[in-house]
Amino acid sequence: MVQTRTVEIAVGIFVAAGIGALFLLAMKVSNLSSLTDHSGYMVTAEFQNIGGLKVRAPVTVAGVRVGRVIKIDYNNKDYEAVVSMVIRSRYDRFPVDTSASIYTAGLLGEQYVSLEPGGANTYLKNGDRIKLTQSALILEQIIGQYLFNKASAK
Repeated sequence: MVQTRTVEIAVGIFVAAGIGALFLLAMKVSNLSSLTDHSGYMVTAEFQNIGGLKVRAPVTVAGVRVGRVIKIDYNNKDYEAVVSMVIRSRYDRFPVDTSASIYTAGLLGEQYVSLEPGGANTYLKNGDRIKLTQSALILEQIIGQYLFNKASAK
Protein backbone atom coordinates (compact mmCIF):
# COMPACT_ATOMS: atom_id res chain seq x y z
CA MET A 1 0.00 0.00 0.00
CA VAL A 2 2.85 2.42 0.87
CA GLN A 3 4.69 1.55 -2.34
CA THR A 4 1.58 2.26 -4.45
CA ARG A 5 1.16 5.67 -2.82
CA THR A 6 4.80 6.54 -3.52
CA VAL A 7 4.38 5.61 -7.18
CA GLU A 8 1.21 7.70 -7.41
CA ILE A 9 2.99 10.75 -5.95
CA ALA A 10 5.90 10.28 -8.36
CA VAL A 11 3.53 10.07 -11.33
CA GLY A 12 1.70 13.18 -10.10
CA ILE A 13 4.96 15.13 -9.86
CA PHE A 14 5.98 13.93 -13.33
CA VAL A 15 2.65 15.02 -14.86
CA ALA A 16 2.84 18.41 -13.10
CA ALA A 17 6.39 18.93 -14.44
CA GLY A 18 5.19 18.03 -17.95
CA ILE A 19 2.33 20.53 -17.78
CA GLY A 20 4.76 23.19 -16.53
CA ALA A 21 7.13 22.46 -19.41
CA LEU A 22 4.28 22.75 -21.94
CA PHE A 23 3.25 26.07 -20.41
CA LEU A 24 6.79 27.45 -20.67
CA LEU A 25 7.06 26.21 -24.26
CA ALA A 26 3.77 27.92 -25.17
CA MET A 27 4.95 31.19 -23.59
CA LYS A 28 8.25 31.03 -25.46
CA VAL A 29 6.70 30.21 -28.85
CA SER A 30 4.04 32.92 -28.60
CA ASN A 31 6.48 35.61 -27.36
CA LEU A 32 4.13 36.30 -24.44
CA SER A 33 7.00 36.12 -21.99
CA SER A 34 8.33 39.45 -23.25
CA LEU A 35 5.08 41.40 -22.89
CA THR A 36 6.38 43.38 -19.97
CA ASP A 37 9.71 44.23 -21.58
CA HIS A 38 9.12 47.87 -22.53
CA SER A 39 12.54 49.21 -21.59
CA GLY A 40 14.57 50.76 -24.36
CA TYR A 41 13.97 53.36 -27.01
CA MET A 42 11.44 53.47 -29.82
CA VAL A 43 12.22 53.94 -33.50
CA THR A 44 9.91 53.78 -36.50
CA ALA A 45 10.35 52.67 -40.10
CA GLU A 46 8.03 52.89 -43.09
CA PHE A 47 7.64 49.98 -45.50
CA GLN A 48 5.70 49.67 -48.74
CA ASN A 49 4.65 46.14 -47.81
CA ILE A 50 5.10 44.39 -44.46
CA GLY A 51 3.75 41.00 -45.62
CA GLY A 52 2.76 39.01 -42.54
CA LEU A 53 4.77 41.00 -39.99
CA LYS A 54 2.99 41.06 -36.64
CA VAL A 55 3.19 42.99 -33.41
CA ARG A 56 5.77 41.41 -31.04
CA ALA A 57 7.83 40.18 -34.00
CA PRO A 58 11.55 40.15 -33.21
CA VAL A 59 13.97 42.86 -34.31
CA THR A 60 17.41 41.43 -34.94
CA VAL A 61 20.89 42.55 -35.88
CA ALA A 62 23.28 39.92 -37.22
CA GLY A 63 20.89 37.27 -35.92
CA VAL A 64 20.87 38.68 -32.38
CA ARG A 65 17.51 39.77 -31.00
CA VAL A 66 17.78 43.41 -29.94
CA GLY A 67 14.13 44.42 -29.71
CA ARG A 68 10.63 43.80 -30.96
CA VAL A 69 7.82 45.33 -32.96
CA ILE A 70 5.33 47.09 -30.69
CA LYS A 71 2.95 48.71 -33.17
CA ILE A 72 1.99 48.55 -36.84
CA ASP A 73 0.02 51.38 -38.38
CA TYR A 74 -0.78 52.79 -41.81
CA ASN A 75 0.26 56.24 -43.03
CA ASN A 76 -2.59 57.66 -45.14
CA LYS A 77 -0.35 60.40 -46.50
CA ASP A 78 2.52 58.25 -47.80
CA TYR A 79 0.47 55.06 -48.31
CA GLU A 80 2.98 53.00 -46.38
CA ALA A 81 2.95 50.83 -43.28
CA VAL A 82 4.58 52.38 -40.23
CA VAL A 83 6.31 49.88 -37.97
CA SER A 84 7.22 51.01 -34.45
CA MET A 85 9.96 49.06 -32.73
CA VAL A 86 11.45 49.10 -29.24
CA ILE A 87 15.18 48.55 -29.14
CA ARG A 88 16.66 47.47 -25.82
CA SER A 89 18.56 50.27 -24.13
CA ARG A 90 21.80 48.28 -24.02
CA TYR A 91 21.87 48.43 -27.85
CA ASP A 92 21.98 52.21 -28.10
CA ARG A 93 24.73 52.61 -30.69
CA PHE A 94 22.98 52.09 -34.02
CA PRO A 95 24.02 54.77 -36.53
CA VAL A 96 21.30 57.02 -37.95
CA ASP A 97 21.85 55.51 -41.42
CA THR A 98 20.88 52.03 -40.20
CA SER A 99 18.64 50.18 -42.66
CA ALA A 100 15.67 47.94 -41.84
CA SER A 101 14.49 44.94 -43.85
CA ILE A 102 11.68 42.46 -43.33
CA TYR A 103 12.76 38.84 -43.67
CA THR A 104 11.14 35.48 -43.15
CA ALA A 105 12.68 32.88 -40.85
CA GLY A 106 12.88 29.86 -43.13
CA LEU A 107 10.59 29.28 -46.09
CA LEU A 108 7.32 29.56 -44.17
CA GLY A 109 8.50 30.87 -40.79
CA GLU A 110 7.55 34.04 -38.96
CA GLN A 111 8.62 37.40 -40.30
CA TYR A 112 10.98 39.68 -38.44
CA VAL A 113 12.74 43.01 -38.87
CA SER A 114 16.46 42.87 -39.49
CA LEU A 115 18.56 45.97 -38.89
CA GLU A 116 21.83 46.59 -40.67
CA PRO A 117 23.97 49.31 -39.09
CA GLY A 118 25.37 52.03 -41.31
CA GLY A 119 28.52 54.06 -40.88
CA ALA A 120 27.35 57.42 -39.52
CA ASN A 121 28.86 58.89 -36.38
CA THR A 122 25.54 59.86 -34.80
CA TYR A 123 23.24 57.27 -33.27
CA LEU A 124 19.53 56.55 -33.32
CA LYS A 125 17.61 57.84 -30.32
CA ASN A 126 14.08 57.64 -29.02
CA GLY A 127 11.55 58.76 -31.63
CA ASP A 128 13.89 58.62 -34.64
CA ARG A 129 12.83 57.19 -37.97
CA ILE A 130 14.84 54.66 -39.97
CA LYS A 131 14.83 56.01 -43.51
CA LEU A 132 16.38 53.11 -45.43
CA THR A 133 13.93 50.22 -45.60
CA GLN A 134 13.33 47.11 -47.68
CA SER A 135 9.85 45.65 -47.75
CA ALA A 136 8.97 42.01 -47.26
CA LEU A 137 9.30 39.61 -50.15
CA ILE A 138 5.90 38.15 -50.93
CA LEU A 139 6.16 34.57 -52.14
CA GLU A 140 3.04 34.87 -54.31
CA GLN A 141 4.50 37.90 -56.13
CA ILE A 142 7.78 36.12 -56.80
CA ILE A 143 5.98 33.06 -58.17
CA GLY A 144 3.73 35.31 -60.28
CA GLN A 145 6.72 37.18 -61.73
CA TYR A 146 8.45 33.89 -62.49
CA LEU A 147 5.40 32.50 -64.28
CA PHE A 148 4.84 35.78 -66.14
CA ASN A 149 8.46 35.82 -67.32
CA LYS A 150 8.19 32.19 -68.45
CA ALA A 151 4.98 32.92 -70.36
CA SER A 152 6.37 36.06 -72.02
CA ALA A 153 9.57 34.26 -73.08
CA LYS A 154 7.59 31.89 -75.31
